[in-house]
Amino acid sequence: MYSLGFDIGSSSVKVALLDVTTGKALSTAFYPKEEMAISSPQPEWAEQNPADWWNNLKLALKDVLTTSNIDPSAIHSIGISYQMHGLVTVDKNGDILRPAIIWCDSRAVQYGNIAFDEIGKEHCLSHMLNSPGNFTASKLKWVKENEPDTYARINKIMLPGDYIAYRLTNELTTTKSGLSEGIFWDFKTQSVSKELLANYGFKTDIIPSIKDTFEIQGYLSEQAAEELDLPTGIAVSYRAGDQPNNALSLNVLNPGEVAATAGTSGVVYGVSDQLKYDPASRVNTFAHVNHTNIDNRLGVLLCINGTGILNSWLRKNVAADLDYVQMNCEASVIEPGSNGLLVFPFGNGAERVLQNQNPGATVKHLNFNIHTRAHLLRAAQEGIAFSFMYGMEVMEQTGIATKVIRAGKANMFLSPIFRQTLADISGATIELYETNGALGAARGAAYGAGLYSTLEEAFASLEKVEIIKPIERNTKSLKAAYKNWKQQLSED
Repeated sequence: MYSLGFDIGSSSVKVALLDVTTGKALSTAFYPKEEMAISSPQPEWAEQNPADWWNNLKLALKDVLTTSNIDPSAIHSIGISYQMHGLVTVDKNGDILRPAIIWCDSRAVQYGNIAFDEIGKEHCLSHMLNSPGNFTASKLKWVKENEPDTYARINKIMLPGDYIAYRLTNELTTTKSGLSEGIFWDFKTQSVSKELLANYGFKTDIIPSIKDTFEIQGYLSEQAAEELDLPTGIAVSYRAGDQPNNALSLNVLNPGEVAATAGTSGVVYGVSDQLKYDPASRVNTFAHVNHTNIDNRLGVLLCINGTGILNSWLRKNVAADLDYVQMNCEASVIEPGSNGLLVFPFGNGAERVLQNQNPGATVKHLNFNIHTRAHLLRAAQEGIAFSFMYGMEVMEQTGIATKVIRAGKANMFLSPIFRQTLADISGATIELYETNGALGAARGAAYGAGLYSTLEEAFASLEKVEIIKPIERNTKSLKAAYKNWKQQLSED
């Protein structure tokens, strides 16, 4: 028996095929091979065409089926992971009305801030609505106010994963976890927030029907099966945002456990069973994949928008003659602390941890007589690690103490400089696993379809491939650099 996982990112769409019996990945692929385009028609806007996600999914799946050479009739489940906080709008025919407004778009911040004040800070935070900020609900408010003709034609709104599920099953559905990340879900009433809908002027019927994270949410339709070269009737049995799904992929399911990613954006995600919040709403709380009305499983999420995208920018614009491995080699000759050079990676939209400010990326203390490209390459990675640490200090106030960080051996965690700097500055042990979001979605789908009886069984084969512990001799210089970095940030 096999299970498919689809991971709909903003850079690419990844597909993984899981052998349910062995728990091993048979094949993985991604498309496009270069990063997917993000359209920015105006400053602080970020949009993608949902049809591109679907087309890239088809191409990646074709590679997986060709490489694995399995009988597709043995595929019994499909799971979906997706970029969080996006807004997809469709009309009564299910046709897309406008490009998706994706996670790093900052146009709706003012609408979220106004709603935070009007609904009431205490109500929003205590009901785990967070601050609406630039999340999905606020993006819909922007459409309502600025594109009234489009808004009038909306039949349903969806998150990116809801759209992919719709293309697979021809059913318009969402999940509690998805509504939570869109700032629609009231944790105290365990329902869609009436206060938020009323404040924004949304009708209740704009929300699709609600499914559980782990359950059969529909079956592969004839049309989708023909497009994907798969048999009809495969169960679509799992759906979650990329960060809750990443935590699932790393078997981070219980209070006190912590997962991290560092792709285009960076995230530290800790699981809690307490309805605690940051009074400044610099980190956010969402329903974790295994949250129920009886047992709280809440994901406390720190997001830094500008992480891997900074490293990518440097490669394209400063180190075009190097690949990422060569960049790390060049940076590794520089001592920790980068001779005082500081980089602030906040150049990819409004940063929640900075209370929705968008200061842009900056370089400080650059000395033309001392610093080289190698210094800049190292200082950039240290700046990313410092931004993680800054947010982790906020997370501690909500009860998430970071002693062990689990991460997939991918993206920035492939860099020895980044992961060692993060371990040294935080004092945490970092555990790396051979997994990814698409493979996690495939495991989740196998459990949701009943192919595994428990989540423990689903993750019994998960392999730890590397452990990074803090190096004491690095700590002094890095802590001094971080103290200076944080002071400069507060002065700005």
